[in-house]
Amino acid sequence: MTVRQDERLVDGPLLPVRCRRCAAQVLVRKSSWEQTSIQWTAEARAACPELAADPFETCPALRSAIQEAALTGSITVIDE
Repeated sequence: MTVRQDERLVDGPLLPVRCRRCAAQVLVRKSSWEQTSIQWTAEARAACPELAADPFETCPALRSAIQEAALTGSITVIDE
């Protein structure tokens, strides 16, 4: 049996985006304008005051930073 190489991130790797409010840095991949993958590090979770209130929500300031990064081309929207 052969193991197939995981190539899901070849076309769009996770890229760093920093929140302007708390400076937390996460890794982000935009598959489309509607779909965003966010990978939180322990340091970013500890830095974000919004996550302390609701750990299942995404910080509005971070969402804004991700949108701006996509609009300016800092991160690529893959399915555009």
